Amino acid sequence: MADPKGFMTTPRQDWPRRPVEERAKDWDEVYVPGALLPIISKQADRCMDCGIPFCHDACPLGNLIPEWNDLVSREDWRAAADRLHATNNFPEFTGRLCPAPCEAGCVLAINQPAVTIKNVECAIADRAWEDGFAPPRPPDRLSGRTIAVIGSGPTGLAAAQQLTRAGHTVAVYEKDDRIGGLMRYGIPEFKMEKHHLERRIEQMRAEGTKFRTSTAVGRDIGAAELRSRYDAVVIATGATAWRELDVPGRELSGIRQAMEYLPLANRVCEGDLESSPMSAAGKHVVIVGGGDTGADCLGTAVRQGAASVTQLDIYAQPGAERDEDAEPWPTYPKIYRLSAAHEEARDLETAPAADADARLFAASTLRFEGDADGHVRSLHLVEVDAQRRPLPATGRTLPADLVLLALGFSGPDRTDGLIEQLGLEMEPRGTLTRDAGFATNVPGVFVAGDAARGQSLIVWAIAEGRAVAAAVDRHLTGSSRLPTPISPYDRPMTV
Repeated sequence: MADPKGFMTTPRQDWPRRPVEERAKDWDEVYVPGALLPIISKQADRCMDCGIPFCHDACPLGNLIPEWNDLVSREDWRAAADRLHATNNFPEFTGRLCPAPCEAGCVLAINQPAVTIKNVECAIADRAWEDGFAPPRPPDRLSGRTIAVIGSGPTGLAAAQQLTRAGHTVAVYEKDDRIGGLMRYGIPEFKMEKHHLERRIEQMRAEGTKFRTSTAVGRDIGAAELRSRYDAVVIATGATAWRELDVPGRELSGIRQAMEYLPLANRVCEGDLESSPMSAAGKHVVIVGGGDTGADCLGTAVRQGAASVTQLDIYAQPGAERDEDAEPWPTYPKIYRLSAAHEEARDLETAPAADADARLFAASTLRFEGDADGHVRSLHLVEVDAQRRPLPATGRTLPADLVLLALGFSGPDRTDGLIEQLGLEMEPRGTLTRDAGFATNVPGVFVAGDAARGQSLIVWAIAEGRAVAAAVDRHLTGSSRLPTPISPYDRPMTV
Protein backbone atom coordinates (compact mmCIF):
# COMPACT_ATOMS: atom_id res chain seq x y z
CA MET A 1 0.00 0.00 0.00
CA ALA A 2 1.23 3.49 -0.83
CA ASP A 3 0.40 5.19 2.48
CA PRO A 4 0.49 2.88 5.52
CA LYS A 5 -1.26 5.56 7.61
CA GLY A 6 -3.81 6.63 4.99
CA PHE A 7 -6.73 5.07 6.86
CA MET A 8 -5.80 7.11 9.94
CA THR A 9 -5.15 10.45 8.27
CA THR A 10 -7.72 10.59 5.46
CA PRO A 11 -11.44 10.62 6.19
CA ARG A 12 -13.90 8.85 3.93
CA GLN A 13 -15.17 11.06 1.11
CA ASP A 14 -17.88 9.78 -1.22
CA TRP A 15 -18.55 10.86 -4.78
CA PRO A 16 -20.67 14.01 -4.22
CA ARG A 17 -24.21 14.16 -5.57
CA ARG A 18 -25.53 17.11 -7.52
CA PRO A 19 -27.91 19.46 -5.65
CA VAL A 20 -31.38 18.00 -5.31
CA GLU A 21 -33.10 20.99 -6.92
CA GLU A 22 -30.88 20.53 -9.98
CA ARG A 23 -30.85 16.77 -10.48
CA ALA A 24 -34.56 16.23 -9.80
CA LYS A 25 -35.31 18.28 -12.92
CA ASP A 26 -33.36 16.07 -15.32
CA TRP A 27 -32.53 12.41 -15.97
CA ASP A 28 -28.74 12.70 -15.83
CA GLU A 29 -26.80 10.66 -13.28
CA VAL A 30 -27.10 12.06 -9.79
CA TYR A 31 -23.33 12.51 -9.23
CA VAL A 32 -21.29 15.64 -9.88
CA PRO A 33 -19.49 15.07 -13.21
CA GLY A 34 -15.72 15.10 -12.92
CA ALA A 35 -15.75 15.24 -9.10
CA LEU A 36 -14.63 11.64 -8.50
CA LEU A 37 -11.15 11.48 -10.03
CA PRO A 38 -9.63 14.37 -8.01
CA ILE A 39 -10.44 12.64 -4.70
CA ILE A 40 -10.13 8.97 -5.52
CA SER A 41 -6.38 8.41 -5.16
CA LYS A 42 -6.43 9.61 -1.55
CA GLN A 43 -9.50 7.47 -0.91
CA ALA A 44 -7.70 4.41 -2.29
CA ASP A 45 -4.87 5.24 0.14
CA ARG A 46 -7.26 4.38 2.97
CA CYS A 47 -7.06 0.69 2.02
CA MET A 48 -5.07 -0.75 4.92
CA ASP A 49 -2.62 -3.63 4.96
CA CYS A 50 -5.18 -5.81 6.75
CA GLY A 51 -3.50 -9.15 6.07
CA ILE A 52 -6.73 -11.01 5.29
CA PRO A 53 -8.86 -8.89 2.92
CA PHE A 54 -12.42 -9.90 3.76
CA CYS A 55 -13.61 -7.71 0.87
CA HIS A 56 -12.51 -10.60 -1.39
CA ASP A 57 -14.94 -12.99 0.26
CA ALA A 58 -17.73 -10.40 0.39
CA CYS A 59 -17.47 -9.82 -3.37
CA PRO A 60 -19.00 -12.66 -5.43
CA LEU A 61 -16.63 -11.81 -8.28
CA GLY A 62 -13.57 -12.12 -6.06
CA ASN A 63 -12.42 -8.68 -7.14
CA LEU A 64 -8.75 -8.00 -6.40
CA ILE A 65 -9.67 -4.97 -4.34
CA PRO A 66 -6.47 -4.32 -2.33
CA GLU A 67 -4.40 -4.67 -5.50
CA TRP A 68 -6.27 -2.11 -7.54
CA ASN A 69 -6.66 0.20 -4.55
CA ASP A 70 -2.87 0.27 -4.27
CA LEU A 71 -2.47 0.89 -8.00
CA VAL A 72 -5.00 3.74 -7.94
CA SER A 73 -3.26 5.33 -4.96
CA ARG A 74 -0.12 5.37 -7.15
CA GLU A 75 -2.21 6.56 -10.14
CA ASP A 76 -1.20 3.58 -12.25
CA TRP A 77 -4.53 3.50 -14.06
CA ARG A 78 -3.58 1.02 -16.79
CA ALA A 79 -2.47 -1.64 -14.32
CA ALA A 80 -5.51 -0.92 -12.13
CA ALA A 81 -7.81 -1.40 -15.13
CA ASP A 82 -6.10 -4.69 -15.98
CA ARG A 83 -6.55 -6.02 -12.44
CA LEU A 84 -10.18 -4.88 -12.28
CA HIS A 85 -11.14 -6.36 -15.64
CA ALA A 86 -9.44 -9.63 -14.70
CA THR A 87 -12.45 -10.46 -12.52
CA ASN A 88 -15.26 -8.16 -13.68
CA ASN A 89 -16.51 -7.72 -17.25
CA PHE A 90 -18.58 -4.63 -16.48
CA PRO A 91 -17.14 -2.61 -13.58
CA GLU A 92 -18.84 0.61 -14.73
CA PHE A 93 -22.17 -1.18 -14.09
CA THR A 94 -21.30 -2.51 -10.65
CA GLY A 95 -19.53 0.74 -9.74
CA ARG A 96 -22.89 2.47 -10.14
CA LEU A 97 -25.49 -0.16 -9.29
CA CYS A 98 -24.01 -2.62 -6.79
CA PRO A 99 -24.88 -2.09 -3.08
CA ALA A 100 -21.21 -2.86 -2.33
CA PRO A 101 -21.17 -5.88 0.00
CA CYS A 102 -17.38 -5.55 -0.30
CA GLU A 103 -17.52 -2.38 1.79
CA ALA A 104 -19.46 -4.19 4.52
CA GLY A 105 -16.62 -6.73 4.60
CA CYS A 106 -13.85 -4.12 4.66
CA VAL A 107 -11.67 -4.63 7.74
CA LEU A 108 -11.58 -0.88 8.27
CA ALA A 109 -15.39 -1.01 8.66
CA ILE A 110 -15.01 -2.76 12.02
CA ASN A 111 -14.73 0.61 13.74
CA GLN A 112 -14.46 3.26 10.98
CA PRO A 113 -16.16 4.17 7.69
CA ALA A 114 -15.14 1.61 5.07
CA VAL A 115 -12.91 2.31 2.09
CA THR A 116 -14.95 3.73 -0.81
CA ILE A 117 -14.41 0.56 -2.83
CA LYS A 118 -17.41 1.10 -5.10
CA ASN A 119 -16.27 4.63 -6.02
CA VAL A 120 -12.73 3.44 -6.70
CA GLU A 121 -14.08 0.71 -8.98
CA CYS A 122 -16.21 3.19 -10.91
CA ALA A 123 -13.29 5.61 -11.27
CA ILE A 124 -11.04 2.87 -12.69
CA ALA A 125 -13.71 1.76 -15.16
CA ASP A 126 -14.43 5.29 -16.39
CA ARG A 127 -10.73 6.13 -16.64
CA ALA A 128 -10.13 2.90 -18.58
CA TRP A 129 -12.61 4.01 -21.24
CA GLU A 130 -11.24 7.54 -21.36
CA ASP A 131 -7.66 6.36 -21.80
CA GLY A 132 -8.35 3.45 -24.15
CA PHE A 133 -7.57 0.69 -21.64
CA ALA A 134 -10.69 -1.35 -22.53
CA PRO A 135 -10.25 -2.29 -26.21
CA PRO A 136 -12.16 -5.17 -27.82
CA ARG A 137 -10.49 -8.55 -27.24
CA PRO A 138 -11.54 -10.81 -30.12
CA PRO A 139 -10.27 -14.40 -29.99
CA ASP A 140 -7.18 -15.40 -31.92
CA ARG A 141 -9.08 -18.28 -33.54
CA LEU A 142 -12.56 -19.74 -33.56
CA SER A 143 -13.44 -23.09 -32.01
CA GLY A 144 -16.17 -23.94 -34.50
CA ARG A 145 -18.68 -24.32 -31.65
CA THR A 146 -21.87 -22.26 -31.48
CA ILE A 147 -23.75 -21.08 -28.40
CA ALA A 148 -27.08 -19.29 -27.94
CA VAL A 149 -27.51 -17.07 -24.89
CA ILE A 150 -31.13 -16.26 -24.06
CA GLY A 151 -31.36 -12.94 -22.23
CA SER A 152 -29.14 -9.87 -22.40
CA GLY A 153 -29.01 -8.75 -18.79
CA PRO A 154 -25.71 -8.76 -16.88
CA THR A 155 -25.65 -12.58 -16.64
CA GLY A 156 -26.25 -13.11 -20.35
CA LEU A 157 -23.82 -10.40 -21.42
CA ALA A 158 -21.05 -11.67 -19.11
CA ALA A 159 -21.51 -15.25 -20.31
CA ALA A 160 -21.56 -14.15 -23.96
CA GLN A 161 -18.43 -12.05 -23.64
CA GLN A 162 -16.47 -14.78 -21.88
CA LEU A 163 -17.52 -17.44 -24.38
CA THR A 164 -16.80 -15.19 -27.36
CA ARG A 165 -13.33 -14.43 -26.03
CA ALA A 166 -12.78 -18.18 -25.61
CA GLY A 167 -13.28 -18.57 -29.36
CA HIS A 168 -16.87 -19.74 -29.60
CA THR A 169 -19.48 -18.19 -31.89
CA VAL A 170 -22.12 -16.67 -29.64
CA ALA A 171 -25.55 -15.20 -30.42
CA VAL A 172 -27.53 -13.37 -27.73
CA TYR A 173 -31.32 -13.48 -28.04
CA GLU A 174 -33.28 -10.64 -26.40
CA LYS A 175 -37.08 -10.32 -26.43
CA ASP A 176 -36.98 -6.50 -26.14
CA ASP A 177 -36.03 -4.15 -28.96
CA ARG A 178 -32.72 -3.20 -27.32
CA ILE A 179 -29.98 -5.12 -25.57
CA GLY A 180 -29.52 -4.81 -21.81
CA GLY A 181 -32.42 -6.50 -20.03
CA LEU A 182 -33.35 -4.79 -16.77
CA MET A 183 -30.26 -2.59 -17.04
CA ARG A 184 -31.86 -1.08 -20.13
CA TYR A 185 -35.50 -0.72 -19.15
CA GLY A 186 -35.56 -1.39 -15.39
CA ILE A 187 -32.74 0.85 -14.15
CA PRO A 188 -33.59 4.58 -14.40
CA GLU A 189 -31.29 6.85 -16.37
CA PHE A 190 -30.43 8.86 -13.25
CA LYS A 191 -28.80 5.76 -11.74
CA MET A 192 -26.90 4.70 -14.86
CA GLU A 193 -26.89 6.58 -18.14
CA LYS A 194 -27.32 4.13 -20.97
CA HIS A 195 -24.25 5.25 -22.92
CA HIS A 196 -22.26 3.08 -20.47
CA LEU A 197 -24.29 0.09 -21.65
CA GLU A 198 -24.02 1.02 -25.33
CA ARG A 199 -20.24 1.24 -25.05
CA ARG A 200 -19.96 -2.33 -23.76
CA ILE A 201 -22.36 -3.65 -26.39
CA GLU A 202 -20.24 -2.09 -29.14
CA GLN A 203 -17.13 -3.64 -27.57
CA MET A 204 -18.82 -7.05 -27.62
CA ARG A 205 -19.89 -6.62 -31.25
CA ALA A 206 -16.30 -5.79 -32.17
CA GLU A 207 -15.20 -8.98 -30.43
CA GLY A 208 -17.63 -11.05 -32.49
CA THR A 209 -20.74 -11.50 -30.32
CA LYS A 210 -23.97 -11.45 -32.35
CA PHE A 211 -27.18 -9.90 -31.03
CA ARG A 212 -30.74 -10.83 -31.97
CA THR A 213 -33.26 -8.33 -30.57
CA SER A 214 -37.08 -8.45 -30.60
CA THR A 215 -36.86 -12.24 -30.50
CA ALA A 216 -38.67 -14.04 -27.69
CA VAL A 217 -37.48 -17.64 -27.59
CA GLY A 218 -40.52 -19.84 -27.27
CA ARG A 219 -42.76 -17.41 -29.12
CA ASP A 220 -40.89 -15.81 -32.06
CA ILE A 221 -38.67 -18.83 -32.46
CA GLY A 222 -39.35 -22.27 -31.03
CA ALA A 223 -37.13 -23.26 -28.12
CA ALA A 224 -36.54 -26.77 -29.51
CA GLU A 225 -35.63 -25.31 -32.89
CA LEU A 226 -33.14 -22.96 -31.27
CA ARG A 227 -31.61 -25.82 -29.31
CA SER A 228 -31.13 -27.80 -32.53
CA ARG A 229 -29.23 -24.93 -34.16
CA TYR A 230 -26.55 -24.56 -31.46
CA ASP A 231 -24.06 -26.77 -29.67
CA ALA A 232 -25.16 -25.31 -26.32
CA VAL A 233 -27.77 -22.94 -24.94
CA VAL A 234 -27.43 -20.68 -21.90
CA ILE A 235 -30.66 -19.46 -20.29
CA ALA A 236 -30.12 -16.09 -18.60
CA THR A 237 -33.62 -14.66 -18.69
CA GLY A 238 -33.57 -13.38 -15.13
CA ALA A 239 -36.37 -13.47 -12.58
CA THR A 240 -39.03 -11.24 -14.11
CA ALA A 241 -42.21 -12.89 -12.78
CA TRP A 242 -43.35 -10.18 -10.39
CA ARG A 243 -45.05 -10.82 -7.07
CA GLU A 244 -48.64 -9.75 -6.57
CA LEU A 245 -50.52 -8.09 -3.72
CA ASP A 246 -53.72 -9.96 -2.95
CA VAL A 247 -55.84 -7.43 -1.08
CA PRO A 248 -59.35 -6.03 -1.68
CA GLY A 249 -59.43 -3.41 -4.41
CA ARG A 250 -56.45 -4.77 -6.35
CA GLU A 251 -58.58 -4.83 -9.50
CA LEU A 252 -58.93 -1.02 -9.58
CA SER A 253 -57.26 0.82 -12.43
CA GLY A 254 -54.23 2.89 -11.51
CA ILE A 255 -52.59 0.04 -9.58
CA ARG A 256 -49.62 -1.13 -11.64
CA GLN A 257 -46.48 -3.17 -11.29
CA ALA A 258 -43.17 -1.31 -10.95
CA MET A 259 -41.83 -3.08 -14.03
CA GLU A 260 -44.77 -1.81 -16.04
CA TYR A 261 -44.03 1.74 -14.89
CA LEU A 262 -40.22 2.00 -15.05
CA PRO A 263 -39.72 0.78 -18.66
CA LEU A 264 -42.05 3.49 -19.97
CA ALA A 265 -39.99 6.19 -18.27
CA ASN A 266 -36.85 4.69 -19.77
CA ARG A 267 -38.44 4.67 -23.21
CA VAL A 268 -39.08 8.38 -22.87
CA CYS A 269 -35.35 8.83 -22.19
CA GLU A 270 -34.56 6.63 -25.20
CA GLY A 271 -36.70 8.90 -27.39
CA ASP A 272 -39.35 6.26 -28.14
CA LEU A 273 -42.12 8.21 -26.39
CA GLU A 274 -42.75 11.89 -25.90
CA SER A 275 -44.20 11.24 -22.46
CA SER A 276 -45.05 8.19 -20.37
CA PRO A 277 -48.67 7.00 -20.59
CA MET A 278 -48.29 6.05 -16.92
CA SER A 279 -46.77 9.34 -15.77
CA ALA A 280 -46.99 10.34 -12.12
CA ALA A 281 -47.37 14.04 -13.01
CA GLY A 282 -49.75 15.76 -10.59
CA LYS A 283 -50.70 12.48 -8.89
CA HIS A 284 -50.54 11.20 -5.34
CA VAL A 285 -48.27 8.17 -5.71
CA VAL A 286 -47.93 5.28 -3.26
CA ILE A 287 -45.21 2.69 -3.78
CA VAL A 288 -45.73 -0.66 -2.05
CA GLY A 289 -42.32 -2.21 -1.37
CA GLY A 290 -39.28 -0.86 0.42
CA GLY A 291 -36.44 -2.12 -1.80
CA ASP A 292 -34.31 -0.64 -4.55
CA THR A 293 -37.00 -1.06 -7.20
CA GLY A 294 -39.35 0.97 -5.05
CA ALA A 295 -36.69 3.66 -4.66
CA ASP A 296 -36.26 3.71 -8.45
CA CYS A 297 -40.00 4.32 -8.78
CA LEU A 298 -39.70 7.06 -6.17
CA GLY A 299 -36.98 8.95 -8.04
CA THR A 300 -38.86 8.53 -11.30
CA ALA A 301 -42.12 9.86 -9.83
CA VAL A 302 -40.32 12.90 -8.41
CA ARG A 303 -38.88 13.71 -11.84
CA GLN A 304 -42.28 13.30 -13.46
CA GLY A 305 -43.75 15.92 -11.11
CA ALA A 306 -45.82 13.85 -8.67
CA ALA A 307 -47.98 15.77 -6.21
CA SER A 308 -46.74 13.47 -3.42
CA VAL A 309 -44.85 10.21 -3.15
CA THR A 310 -44.99 7.71 -0.29
CA GLN A 311 -43.10 4.41 -0.15
CA LEU A 312 -44.35 1.63 2.14
CA ASP A 313 -41.86 -0.76 3.73
CA ILE A 314 -43.27 -3.68 5.72
CA TYR A 315 -40.10 -3.90 7.80
CA ALA A 316 -39.37 -1.70 10.81
CA GLN A 317 -37.01 1.22 10.33
CA PRO A 318 -33.47 -0.06 10.92
CA GLY A 319 -31.01 1.67 13.18
CA ALA A 320 -28.20 3.96 12.09
CA GLU A 321 -25.50 1.54 13.30
CA ARG A 322 -24.81 -2.15 12.74
CA ASP A 323 -26.48 -4.51 15.21
CA GLU A 324 -23.41 -6.47 16.27
CA ASP A 325 -25.47 -9.27 17.81
CA ALA A 326 -27.74 -9.88 14.82
CA GLU A 327 -25.39 -8.83 12.00
CA PRO A 328 -21.77 -9.01 13.14
CA TRP A 329 -19.00 -7.81 10.86
CA PRO A 330 -18.32 -8.76 8.04
CA THR A 331 -21.95 -9.58 7.16
CA TYR A 332 -23.95 -6.99 5.24
CA PRO A 333 -25.79 -4.87 7.82
CA LYS A 334 -29.39 -3.73 7.55
CA ILE A 335 -28.98 -0.10 8.54
CA TYR A 336 -30.89 3.07 7.77
CA ARG A 337 -29.79 4.43 4.40
CA LEU A 338 -30.97 7.47 2.49
CA SER A 339 -30.66 6.93 -1.25
CA ALA A 340 -30.48 9.75 -3.77
CA ALA A 341 -34.17 9.24 -4.55
CA HIS A 342 -35.13 9.47 -0.89
CA GLU A 343 -33.15 12.70 -0.59
CA GLU A 344 -35.06 14.12 -3.52
CA ALA A 345 -38.49 13.17 -2.19
CA ARG A 346 -37.68 14.65 1.22
CA ASP A 347 -36.09 17.87 0.05
CA LEU A 348 -38.71 18.57 -2.59
CA GLU A 349 -41.48 18.12 0.00
CA THR A 350 -43.22 15.27 -1.78
CA ALA A 351 -42.87 13.16 1.35
CA PRO A 352 -45.81 12.72 3.77
CA ALA A 353 -44.47 15.64 5.81
CA ALA A 354 -41.92 18.33 5.01
CA ASP A 355 -38.33 17.18 5.69
CA ALA A 356 -39.62 13.66 6.46
CA ASP A 357 -38.56 10.41 4.86
CA ALA A 358 -40.87 9.42 2.02
CA ARG A 359 -40.92 5.93 3.50
CA LEU A 360 -43.41 4.62 6.02
CA PHE A 361 -41.82 1.70 7.84
CA ALA A 362 -43.62 -1.29 9.41
CA ALA A 363 -46.58 -0.56 7.14
CA SER A 364 -48.83 -3.19 5.58
CA THR A 365 -51.49 -2.56 2.93
CA LEU A 366 -55.01 -3.58 3.95
CA ARG A 367 -57.09 -2.55 0.93
CA PHE A 368 -57.60 -0.06 -1.88
CA GLU A 369 -60.64 2.08 -2.52
CA GLY A 370 -61.63 3.78 -5.76
CA ASP A 371 -64.08 6.19 -7.32
CA ALA A 372 -67.23 5.53 -9.33
CA ASP A 373 -65.14 5.02 -12.47
CA GLY A 374 -63.18 2.18 -10.87
CA HIS A 375 -59.93 4.14 -10.45
CA VAL A 376 -57.93 3.89 -7.24
CA ARG A 377 -58.16 6.93 -4.97
CA SER A 378 -56.90 5.75 -1.57
CA LEU A 379 -54.86 3.08 0.17
CA HIS A 380 -55.64 1.84 3.68
CA LEU A 381 -52.72 0.57 5.74
CA VAL A 382 -51.90 -0.56 9.23
CA GLU A 383 -48.68 -0.68 11.25
CA VAL A 384 -47.28 -4.13 12.00
CA ASP A 385 -44.91 -5.64 14.54
CA ALA A 386 -41.75 -7.62 13.81
CA GLN A 387 -43.84 -10.71 12.97
CA ARG A 388 -45.94 -8.59 10.57
CA ARG A 389 -48.98 -8.75 12.85
CA PRO A 390 -51.30 -5.72 12.71
CA LEU A 391 -51.08 -3.33 15.65
CA PRO A 392 -54.42 -2.11 17.06
CA ALA A 393 -55.52 1.46 16.40
CA THR A 394 -52.73 2.16 13.87
CA GLY A 395 -54.78 2.22 10.69
CA ARG A 396 -54.54 5.20 8.37
CA THR A 397 -55.50 6.19 4.83
CA LEU A 398 -53.30 7.67 2.12
CA PRO A 399 -54.50 9.44 -1.00
CA ALA A 400 -53.47 7.38 -4.03
CA ASP A 401 -54.06 8.18 -7.70
CA LEU A 402 -51.24 5.85 -8.80
CA VAL A 403 -50.10 2.79 -6.85
CA LEU A 404 -46.91 0.99 -7.88
CA LEU A 405 -46.23 -2.54 -6.66
CA ALA A 406 -42.52 -3.17 -6.08
CA LEU A 407 -42.69 -6.47 -4.24
CA GLY A 408 -39.87 -8.33 -5.95
CA PHE A 409 -39.81 -11.29 -8.32
CA SER A 410 -40.43 -14.99 -7.84
CA GLY A 411 -38.59 -16.51 -10.81
CA PRO A 412 -38.39 -16.55 -14.62
CA ASP A 413 -41.36 -15.51 -16.72
CA ARG A 414 -43.22 -18.49 -18.17
CA THR A 415 -45.47 -16.72 -20.66
CA ASP A 416 -43.19 -17.17 -23.68
CA GLY A 417 -43.28 -20.97 -23.54
CA LEU A 418 -39.49 -21.43 -23.33
CA ILE A 419 -39.57 -23.54 -20.17
CA GLU A 420 -42.39 -25.81 -21.30
CA GLN A 421 -41.07 -26.28 -24.84
CA LEU A 422 -37.68 -27.43 -23.57
CA GLY A 423 -39.19 -29.48 -20.75
CA LEU A 424 -37.07 -27.79 -18.08
CA GLU A 425 -37.50 -28.84 -14.46
CA MET A 426 -38.45 -26.24 -11.87
CA GLU A 427 -37.72 -25.80 -8.18
CA PRO A 428 -40.66 -25.42 -5.76
CA ARG A 429 -39.75 -21.77 -5.27
CA GLY A 430 -40.25 -21.07 -8.99
CA THR A 431 -36.67 -21.08 -10.29
CA LEU A 432 -35.06 -23.42 -12.82
CA THR A 433 -33.32 -26.56 -11.60
CA ARG A 434 -29.61 -27.04 -12.33
CA ASP A 435 -26.72 -29.18 -11.13
CA ALA A 436 -23.26 -28.28 -9.85
CA GLY A 437 -22.14 -27.58 -13.43
CA PHE A 438 -24.98 -25.13 -14.17
CA ALA A 439 -26.60 -27.78 -16.40
CA THR A 440 -30.36 -28.27 -16.56
CA ASN A 441 -32.10 -31.61 -17.04
CA VAL A 442 -31.95 -31.02 -20.82
CA PRO A 443 -28.57 -31.99 -22.36
CA GLY A 444 -26.63 -29.00 -23.63
CA VAL A 445 -28.87 -26.46 -21.89
CA PHE A 446 -27.45 -24.43 -19.00
CA VAL A 447 -28.98 -21.82 -16.74
CA ALA A 448 -27.44 -19.01 -14.72
CA GLY A 449 -28.36 -15.83 -12.92
CA ASP A 450 -31.67 -14.96 -11.34
CA ALA A 451 -33.54 -17.54 -13.43
CA ALA A 452 -31.90 -20.21 -11.26
CA ARG A 453 -30.63 -18.32 -8.22
CA GLY A 454 -33.67 -16.16 -7.67
CA GLN A 455 -33.80 -12.38 -7.41
CA SER A 456 -30.32 -11.15 -6.51
CA LEU A 457 -27.70 -8.47 -7.15
CA ILE A 458 -25.97 -7.32 -10.32
CA VAL A 459 -22.61 -8.45 -8.96
CA TRP A 460 -24.00 -11.97 -8.49
CA ALA A 461 -25.46 -11.85 -11.99
CA ILE A 462 -22.07 -11.08 -13.55
CA ALA A 463 -20.36 -13.72 -11.39
CA GLU A 464 -22.91 -16.31 -12.51
CA GLY A 465 -22.42 -15.33 -16.14
CA ARG A 466 -18.67 -15.81 -15.88
CA ALA A 467 -19.08 -19.12 -14.06
CA VAL A 468 -21.59 -20.60 -16.49
CA ALA A 469 -19.32 -19.58 -19.38
CA ALA A 470 -16.54 -21.70 -17.89
CA ALA A 471 -18.98 -24.60 -17.43
CA VAL A 472 -20.17 -24.41 -21.06
CA ASP A 473 -16.61 -24.07 -22.37
CA ARG A 474 -15.64 -27.17 -20.40
CA HIS A 475 -18.72 -29.04 -21.69
CA LEU A 476 -17.84 -28.26 -25.31
CA THR A 477 -14.07 -28.69 -25.24
CA GLY A 478 -13.32 -30.95 -22.27
CA SER A 479 -11.44 -28.25 -20.34
CA SER A 480 -11.53 -24.50 -19.81
CA ARG A 481 -9.14 -21.69 -19.02
CA LEU A 482 -11.99 -19.36 -18.17
CA PRO A 483 -12.22 -18.43 -14.48
CA THR A 484 -14.94 -19.95 -12.30
CA PRO A 485 -15.66 -17.34 -9.63
CA ILE A 486 -18.52 -19.16 -7.89
CA SER A 487 -20.37 -22.42 -7.42
CA PRO A 488 -24.07 -22.55 -8.31
CA TYR A 489 -24.68 -23.56 -4.70
CA ASP A 490 -23.23 -20.33 -3.33
CA ARG A 491 -25.94 -18.16 -1.85
CA PRO A 492 -25.89 -14.38 -1.80
CA MET A 493 -25.81 -12.56 1.49
CA THR A 494 -29.04 -10.71 2.14
CA VAL A 495 -28.85 -7.17 0.81
